[in-house]
Amino acid sequence: MNTDQLKSYCQSFAGAAENESMHPSNILSFSIGQKKFAYFKTSEPEIWRFSIRVTHERFLELTDQAGIKPARYMHRFHWITIINVQAMNEEYLKQLVLWSYQKAMSSLSKKLQNQWTENE
Repeated sequence: MNTDQLKSYCQSFAGAAENESMHPSNILSFSIGQKKFAYFKTSEPEIWRFSIRVTHERFLELTDQAGIKPARYMHRFHWITIINVQAMNEEYLKQLVLWSYQKAMSSLSKKLQNQWTENE
C-alpha cells in the first residue's frame, strides 16, 4: 500500500476529516469529530512517515520491529510512526488504522458517535 492508497483508506471512514497543518508542525492529519486517528509528516526529513495509535501490547510489539518507532511527542499515548508504509503488510496496516479510527470514535460523545454511524 502506497501513501496515496493509505490516504484514500483514511478518508473512507465515516465522518473522517482531513486537515493539513503547515509550519511548524507540517502534518496531514485525519480525524473524526476533532479526535485525530492518523497523520502523515509532510516535511523533510520525515516526509510521508505515517503515525497511528495502537494498543499498549501492539505498541511494544511494533516498536521492536525495524522501520517502526514511537511517535515523537505522542508515544506516551501509544502512537507509533511507520517510516515506510509500503514495507508493511497491507491487511495488517488496515487493521491498525481501523483500530485507531475506532479508538478515536469511542472517545466521542454517544450523540456524536450515533451521528457518524447513522450516516454510514
